[in-house]
Order: sequence, then C-alpha cells, then structure tokens
Amino acid sequence: MLATKKKGGYYALLWIIAIIFFLPVLWIVLSAFKVREDILAWPPKFIFTPTLDNFKNLFTNDRFIPALTNSLLITLLSVIIAIVVAYLASYGFSRYKPKLTGFMMFMLLSIRMVPGAATVVPMFMMYTALGWKSTYPGIILFYAMFSIPFSVWILKSFLDGVSTKFDETALVNGGGRCHTMFKIILPQVKPGIVASFIFNSIFVWNEFLFGFILGGNNVQTMPVALATETFTSSGVDWTYVATMSVFNLLPLLILLYFFQKYLLVGMTFGTVRGEV
Repeated sequence: MLATKKKGGYYALLWIIAIIFFLPVLWIVLSAFKVREDILAWPPKFIFTPTLDNFKNLFTNDRFIPALTNSLLITLLSVIIAIVVAYLASYGFSRYKPKLTGFMMFMLLSIRMVPGAATVVPMFMMYTALGWKSTYPGIILFYAMFSIPFSVWILKSFLDGVSTKFDETALVNGGGRCHTMFKIILPQVKPGIVASFIFNSIFVWNEFLFGFILGGNNVQTMPVALATETFTSSGVDWTYVATMSVFNLLPLLILLYFFQKYLLVGMTFGTVRGEV
C-alpha cells in the first residue's frame, strides 16, 4: 500500500511538472483563437469566444507561405546533407580509428560550443565576399555545416555499438565497402539516423540569428518572419505573434510525436539502443 502511494505521488509530481512546462504552449495556442482585446485583457481571460480570423489574416499575409516553404525546404535539405556527411565521417572514425580520433571528435563538438554572436560577423563578411548571402545554397550549406558535428557524435556512438564482425563477414563474402556501409551497417543504426534528424531539425527550424543575418528578406524563414513582422504602426500585433507561433510549433510537435522513442535513444547516445 505504501509503495502504491509513493508511486502515485511520484506520477502526480511528474504530471504537475509537465503541466507547468506546457502552460506557455497552451497559452500561445489559446491566444491564437483570441482577438487582441482578449489577449491583453487583465485579469487574463480563460473563457472567451474563439475566432478563426487570426488564421485567415495569417494566410493572406504575403510573407507567411514563402517563410513556411523556406523553413521546410532549408531544414529538410540541410539536415539530409549533414546526416549523409556525418554518417560517412562517423563510419571512418568508428571503423578505421585514425590517430587522435578523440581530439578530432572534441574539436568537432567544440564548434557547437562557440556562441553564435562570436561568429556572425566573420560569417557575414565571408558570405558577402563569396556572394552567398541571401541565397538558398548558401544558407543550406551553413546549416548543414553546423549540423554535422553533433550528428557525427551521435552516429559514431551507434556505430561503435555495431560489431565489426558484420563488416568482416560482408567483405569476406564479396561485398564491397559501399555495400557494407549502406546495406549491412546503415539499417542497424537507423535509430541514430532518426535521432540525428530530429535534433538537427529542431536546431535548424528554430535558428534565428544566422537566418536573419545571412538569409535576409530573400530567404526568410519562420523565426525571421515572426520577428520582423511583429511590429505594426499600432504596436505589437499579438494576434500575429500567437498565430505564427502556433505554426512554428506545429511541425516540430508532429515530428516529436511520431519519433519520440528515437529522441530518448539519441539523448542517451545509443546506450539504450537495444530497446528500440
């Protein structure tokens, strides 16, 4: 009986914590169905007449559809490029074990430790000199470059968990190196591939600073559109902020819902690989 009560209290505490963290998301979603007066009302209105006018106004906004399309295109292409390059690199690190592998892995990860504000000026100067600023290939290449190091760390941990006997058996039986990499080993690290895709998609989709500086108006993504279209002649357009935020959250929520089990595997870097 005591154990049951403790378990019930534990789950009740988890629900309370989850609800507290979910409240801002709930508030954004509710605000998307409110008129401006209801959003700014004090005390806050929890009972109100919902409206769909905010969504109609958003779809008539000339910048919304291009921003949504840009975010989907840039996120998908940059993450795919990053995962392909990271898989090849992590396979080399895992199987060939070059000298100073640990140091090179640390140097790769250290790229993500550098604050974005510290690199935005040199990146802007380089992109301007090369003519890559405000171009799709330039911004896709940038996000792919920033997504590769973390993907290498995740995929190498998964590849280390796959026995080299699979490689040896495939090679002895006449399989080439490419056949071994993509037909034999790749299916076994599928959870790592999906986890890398999720983590990098979250980063690319939500990134604002470099998207604003390097992308500009020509390659405007959802976070950039959310920031630049917030202010109007009458002040902050809170209905736009709330509605745009919902559409900014929706693709990631759908992605996380369908692939949540891979997210746990990726966070533990393959230590629970056998449970998937």
